Amino acid sequence: MSPTRNRNLRRLLYPRTVAFVGGGGLADTIRQSARFGFSGDLWVVNPRREEIAGHRCFAAVDDLPAAPDAAFVGVSREATVPVVRALAARGGGGCVCYAAGFAEAGADGAALESELVEAAGDMALVGPNCYGLLNYFDGVALFPAPYGGARPRRGVAIVSQSGNVSLNLTMNARSLPLGFVISAGNQAVTELGDYVEALVDDSRVSAIGLYVEGLKDVDRFARAARAALETGVPIVALKVGASKAGERLTFGHTGSLSGPEALHRALFRRLSIPLVRSLPELVESLKLLHVLGPLAGRRLAVLAASGGDATLVADLAEREGFTLPPPGDDQAGALRGRLAPFASIANPLDYNNPLWGDRDGMEACFTTVMSGEVDLTILVLDYPHEGMAAREQWDAAIDAFIAARTRCVVAAAVVSTLPEALPACVRERLMAAGIAPLQGLDGLGAALRCAARYGEDRTAALLAPAVAPPSPIAAPLGNDTAAIDEWTAKCKLADWGLSVPAGRRVAPADAPVAAEALGFPVAAKAVAAGLVHKSEARAVRLGLASGAAVGAAVAEFPGPEVLVERMVEGVVAELIVGIRRDPRFGFALLLGSGGVHVDIAGDNVTLLLPACGGEIEAALARLRVGRLLSGFRARPAGAPPPLLALAAFAERHRERLLELEVNPLAVLGEGCGAVVLDAMMRIAEG
Repeated sequence: MSPTRNRNLRRLLYPRTVAFVGGGGLADTIRQSARFGFSGDLWVVNPRREEIAGHRCFAAVDDLPAAPDAAFVGVSREATVPVVRALAARGGGGCVCYAAGFAEAGADGAALESELVEAAGDMALVGPNCYGLLNYFDGVALFPAPYGGARPRRGVAIVSQSGNVSLNLTMNARSLPLGFVISAGNQAVTELGDYVEALVDDSRVSAIGLYVEGLKDVDRFARAARAALETGVPIVALKVGASKAGERLTFGHTGSLSGPEALHRALFRRLSIPLVRSLPELVESLKLLHVLGPLAGRRLAVLAASGGDATLVADLAEREGFTLPPPGDDQAGALRGRLAPFASIANPLDYNNPLWGDRDGMEACFTTVMSGEVDLTILVLDYPHEGMAAREQWDAAIDAFIAARTRCVVAAAVVSTLPEALPACVRERLMAAGIAPLQGLDGLGAALRCAARYGEDRTAALLAPAVAPPSPIAAPLGNDTAAIDEWTAKCKLADWGLSVPAGRRVAPADAPVAAEALGFPVAAKAVAAGLVHKSEARAVRLGLASGAAVGAAVAEFPGPEVLVERMVEGVVAELIVGIRRDPRFGFALLLGSGGVHVDIAGDNVTLLLPACGGEIEAALARLRVGRLLSGFRARPAGAPPPLLALAAFAERHRERLLELEVNPLAVLGEGCGAVVLDAMMRIAEG
């Protein structure tokens, strides 16, 4: 983004003058903007009306008293381009283009969108095909639909590629304070990374939530998210949909296992952006981060008035990777003096009898629990519906929890097992006291996961050696590609310093002699460019122990040549290591459990390159196969696999390499290295 457009985006987000361009259908939109409390000048442009919503109409953009900082363009798609051109010529800061029918509508719409981009010049432009933006902090409403929410002093920002999702989030009844809501639409001019960068600079923004269908500019987004990481503004993302871009570059397991969704997950992980699976999870996660920020660790203390509630949260904590440390000796002694003789002094703590309804007794109990060495104390509490029962006893529990938290000054949250069982008045009290009010155990699990992972990943990301952002391949590739057979691929890797089995490529008739020279047992394989899944093609035989067995095996193979290799012994684990090229993300590295069952093992992870050694080691440790490399159940530990060497090979050949797959990479015992048992490559010709 140019410096001029960057300044104009700030004008659009924080305007002092706003213009609405359109017909009578904008009346409600204009009234909403006035009711929102905007204190600047508000102008309306319409050549055929004298006034709309009580505001005088100017006949044209050129007639406005000054260049507007922000404009809402609510005209047809055909009329949008000339209006935007007039705003740019007038010196406008930016505009919201509400109309649809641009790039999302096919070739004609895409051509019109190109005209729109040209017309905008250096203006910031939200959309087209969007609802626009709401700046709750400053009372700015460039939004055509009725919206919810109140104006906070501090709150979260939402950036959504879906207009209706952005609208729905304004209607949340979960006490999530909204500072900004931006409906990004087609992102013809300004895109997600631009908004993130601008929002990070606003000290009133506590966290950012993203609804992402796809990233238009990966590098731009990565740089903006890195700025958020360094500033300490958490980002949480809900990623939906699946792109088909780059499918033609895929021919092995690597492409199917490291597709567009895996690439997005890899990018978000690198940038310490936790992912959620639903809008309620997004809201609850943002709420916890807004109130408490990232968690310092994964130690929880849980208080419940029911054994059932306690068990539900205990199961959830274990499932999400949290610990429940037992009370210390001093804590246990203090608790025994207040609880029933038969009460279990444990974590979670069921405090119900005889404390329920005893405000002072609960405060003392809660204070004792909060004094332990934990990172978050959670009170589980579901209120009855209004009118069903007196709420004094539930209120007493809330009073006691707030008082205990005030005395201990620790991170604290209250959660209802069901989302609807925590009234709004209680939520507001808790937030005012610095306690996170969470609704529903599913939301609790997501919020805990996000707040802990953000803290962990941010620390690791900031301490790790600096790495370049993902680097897309700039030069367009033609459709001409060439597959390289296993023997040639192995020779290239051997020249790079990787170990391959002793072997020979020979005619089938010479295979028994080659096997005798190599020494039994041997493996025999068909050799052909593009032969990917040899086991399915019955083109590989392992453990052949005689010349006769070799001859019989290769007689069934297709093609004029075969590969005979000495079998490798002492294998600790088999990995798949794949590198594939994506037109937007650059090179991606796939790691996982290798062998013939790679597709069903479900044990793999994708990283973006370049990556540092620590990032690769951490990814490998997250895999089940990583336990084998550490010496599982007294088995020998494995040697460090040459993953950085394979990544360096890809970088060296970045101009032509499309895909590289090593499956399996046999990891031997410590000190013995690793051996490439099978490999395939595809390159761009020319």
